[in-house]
Amino acid sequence: MLMRTDPFREMDRIVQQLSGTSGTWSKPSVMPMDAYRQGDVYVIAFDLPGVSTEAIDIDVERNMLTVKAERRPTGKSDGVQMELSERPLGVFSRQVMLADTLDTERIEADYDAGVLTLRIPIAERAKPRKITIGGASGRKQISG
Repeated sequence: MLMRTDPFREMDRIVQQLSGTSGTWSKPSVMPMDAYRQGDVYVIAFDLPGVSTEAIDIDVERNMLTVKAERRPTGKSDGVQMELSERPLGVFSRQVMLADTLDTERIEADYDAGVLTLRIPIAERAKPRKITIGGASGRKQISG
């Protein structure tokens, strides 16, 4: 149902973690995801802990799904000295090529507990159909 667009993305993510660099708009960090089919719906879940819904952008152009998010540092006052900062900040992005069998017009998005979940229904034209054969004339009828 989907295709990875960049096979080296996981290696980039590991290098960014080891070097401590954050994602930028020109070179965003990758966000982890899971994808699975549940009945007639394809589900994609992205981990985005600490990101507000206003900082998440979801676009679909043709069959290319793009999810971008930005995690900003928490507000610091003058009397605060940071002792430890391990949570990644910056821009995160993921592009997923969706199959033609998915109905991109009816995508539903939910965000709960730091997980963005997209539900994409299987298109009616992609579901199995029963074909019946008519009477003496041999006409065929497709039922959906």
